[in-house]
Amino acid sequence: MEAQVWVNGIVAGLLLGLALAAFRLRSNRLWRDAGRELWRRRRLALLVVTAFVAVALCDSIAWVGGGDSGGDDTLARHRPRSLLDRVFPAEFRERSYSAPLAGVEFYGGAPLDHPGMHLLGTDILGRDVLHLTLRGARVALLIGGLTSLIAIPLALLVGVSAGYFGGRLDDAVFFLMSVLASIPSLLLLITLVMVLGRGPVQVCIALGVTSWVAFARVLRGETLKLREQDYVQAARTLGVSELGIVWRHILPNLTHLVVIHFVLLFSGLVLAEAVLAWLGLGIDGSWGQMIDQARDELAREPVVWWNLAAASAALFSLILAFNLVGDAVRDILDPRTAAERS
Repeated sequence: MEAQVWVNGIVAGLLLGLALAAFRLRSNRLWRDAGRELWRRRRLALLVVTAFVAVALCDSIAWVGGGDSGGDDTLARHRPRSLLDRVFPAEFRERSYSAPLAGVEFYGGAPLDHPGMHLLGTDILGRDVLHLTLRGARVALLIGGLTSLIAIPLALLVGVSAGYFGGRLDDAVFFLMSVLASIPSLLLLITLVMVLGRGPVQVCIALGVTSWVAFARVLRGETLKLREQDYVQAARTLGVSELGIVWRHILPNLTHLVVIHFVLLFSGLVLAEAVLAWLGLGIDGSWGQMIDQARDELAREPVVWWNLAAASAALFSLILAFNLVGDAVRDILDPRTAAERS
């Protein structure tokens, strides 16, 4: 089975999972009220995030054939093209740089094959910059989403186990977290990427390994407090197993921390990939790689500015929107801020 079939299946599963999660959360009054309050506070930021997610999904669903699939290029006709790719003509390329909405090449002044159609110009290979910028959304969301699926469960497992069971397990976990925290995270990240490789999954694993420690500390401290609550003591007196107490009483009371941390972690992960790209270790097609490739263009005369501007604006917009949403989620779900508002 082709790889793209698996990707399409994963995307379909994610959409189904999101629909089921939205249905379950909608039936819960607490989460329903929180969603309404979030929409009231950060409507524009939510729309921006939704737009990026929609673009990333359109770039993830692909198939072979249908419509203009590559012109005279035989290999292109048998290469899967995503929904996003099909918005742009298959041969939507020029010979080299062209400025936004230009009719001639930036250097030399030769006529373009598609004059006035490149909204954000083209890069050194003649590729449409708007197309490249939109495709970078999938890489950014992959970095933030997949890495969070690695780091957050790992932090939950380690932090909750250490905080609830204590003893030697807590000592071992605390020693491990102290050792990892003492190593500069950027150096550890670069080392892991060099060992594992530069593929998207490998970079996500490296980012996940280096980003769970801080959240595990928070979960450990919160679990130490929760395990002494009266309802936990009552459940233990009634004979509920330790794992049952963790599942029914500890984890549900940590849900708001998980949601808050996921939203705030996302921005840091996307920026970390941009730093890796600046060091030559990023993922192909990412905004960080576009920014890295635009470094030499700033020294040209005249300056080729649109590649850097497009990638930087997209990166800034996504991170700003996620940070705004994260601040609102923290204010809505954090019991301390809710008590201050009341």
